[in-house]
Amino acid sequence: MNLPESVGNRIRELRKAKGWTQEQLAEAAGLHYSYIGGVERGDRNISLETLEKIINGLQISAEEIFKFKEESEYNRALDEHITLISGKSSDEITSLTKMVKEVLNTIEKLQKSAD
Repeated sequence: MNLPESVGNRIRELRKAKGWTQEQLAEAAGLHYSYIGGVERGDRNISLETLEKIINGLQISAEEIFKFKEESEYNRALDEHITLISGKSSDEITSLTKMVKEVLNTIEKLQKSAD
């Protein structure tokens, strides 16, 4: 797989993790939906400016576009969580992290008491 295909696949993964259509991403990025389709298929050799528009539209860091991982349910779930918190303030992320830790601690305690 070449770089445009890899980047296109990654954009598709991140878009789907947000639950967005190509049209919704195109609107958020200020591009045409058919262009997004070409990018996701790896048919388009996009400029850095266009890539930046897509990154900003997805509200993710530039590094996220280049995190190519093997397809797995675990990775898709992790991507969904990353996408959900992208664009949130550091205070919001800190609060969410505290809540997740509390939930995980509760689950662990319940599992120990069941054993």
